[in-house]
Amino acid sequence: MKKILCIGDIALDVISQLKEPINYGNDTASKISSHPGGQAANVATWITRTNTKSHLVARTGNDPVGFALISDLDKYGVEHLNLMHSGRPTGVVVILVDSNGERTMFPDNGANADLEVADLPPLDDIDGVYLSGYALLDFRSRDSVLAMVKKVKSAGKPIFFDPTTTGAMKIVSREEVLSWVTLMDGILLNSEEALYLAAETDVEVAEKKLTEYTPLVVIKLGSKGAMGINAGKTSKVPAVTTNVVDTTGAGDSFAAGFIPKWLETSDLTQALSAGAALAAKCVASVGARPPLN
Repeated sequence: MKKILCIGDIALDVISQLKEPINYGNDTASKISSHPGGQAANVATWITRTNTKSHLVARTGNDPVGFALISDLDKYGVEHLNLMHSGRPTGVVVILVDSNGERTMFPDNGANADLEVADLPPLDDIDGVYLSGYALLDFRSRDSVLAMVKKVKSAGKPIFFDPTTTGAMKIVSREEVLSWVTLMDGILLNSEEALYLAAETDVEVAEKKLTEYTPLVVIKLGSKGAMGINAGKTSKVPAVTTNVVDTTGAGDSFAAGFIPKWLETSDLTQALSAGAALAAKCVASVGARPPLN
């Protein structure tokens, strides 16, 4: 059984499903719930639903939320070492979900900012690595994560990078993000992020341009499915029809479906389809994690 190492973040998601447009400066009716989250942690939990093992490198604070999040990882069977540290509180993401299921996020990285190279587990049994962009975009963890990338590459393990949202990427220059992309074996991003990084207005042109930086480019197209290119070969698959309730975690579940299948088959169409199938399961329920039952 293959094992994927997920590097980045774990957090508490506080989700507010809006029942009406926001009344700025006043009350707005909503349904609020809390769920385990964090991009890398979400990917790690979804990976366990693909007959693949996962190991998470992230950090929680030494607080009740941290204890709860670690307990949740254990229920999924996600492997981890020394997640809990004192110093900063556990990360929290506040998420507003509108009537169409679209989400707007307000992340606070919390303890994840303190990642160190020593947090890496032994790499001998690791088959591939998923890297969350939040870990590089946070200047406090950037140097340590770049050192992790160097160590992973020295071990000959492929790295698949999700640079996160355009809003988050604008913290640094586009050129700096692209310099990170050159270190990766593949990049997974949505159409808005692809257009932004490539500085293009056409998604197919953006896809091809990004191959100048990394050999594998996968672009998620939401309700239109997903597309990808590797070694000049392209593929596109439709989305799996489902009732969209909450898009939180859609990209994370897609990555969890895509990466194991790609490592297993090197078949772009099969891997894209596996990603789309897992994403459809995610958006059909509230929260970014698979159901435990």
